[in-house]
Amino acid sequence: MACVFCDSDGGEVVWQDALCRVVLPHEPGYPGFVRVIAQQHVAEMSDFSAPQRQRIMDVVWAVERVLRTVMQPHKINIASLGNMVPHVHWHVIARFVEDAHFPGSVWSGVQREPSGAQLATWAVRAQTLPQALHAALQELAA
Repeated sequence: MACVFCDSDGGEVVWQDALCRVVLPHEPGYPGFVRVIAQQHVAEMSDFSAPQRQRIMDVVWAVERVLRTVMQPHKINIASLGNMVPHVHWHVIARFVEDAHFPGSVWSGVQREPSGAQLATWAVRAQTLPQALHAALQELAA
């Protein structure tokens, strides 16, 4: 069975180690959307050892901290669904009350169209996101 996360990076890789990679999938309207993707094809977190699970979650929490600092969101959403792609991956998403889907998930129905000014503000903040993520995750690895 083909797996998008085995066959491709799943976005712009900003950091990786032997266990997982952190990517920016460049979702339209969501410049603060980050994925943490397992390097190996594993369907469930419980398939990993306890230290591997802890390591992945340490990466997820580091991504959350960076998103809070850089993007200054109203809320962070963290999700691991895997229904469409049964490969362990976490979505870590900066959310704003002005974004298209708030307060629903980013996969729910559109509630509004963000203004061009708001999109521009988020895009400016996101310019430093790759470097900030890389630096925080390198520090975590040390």
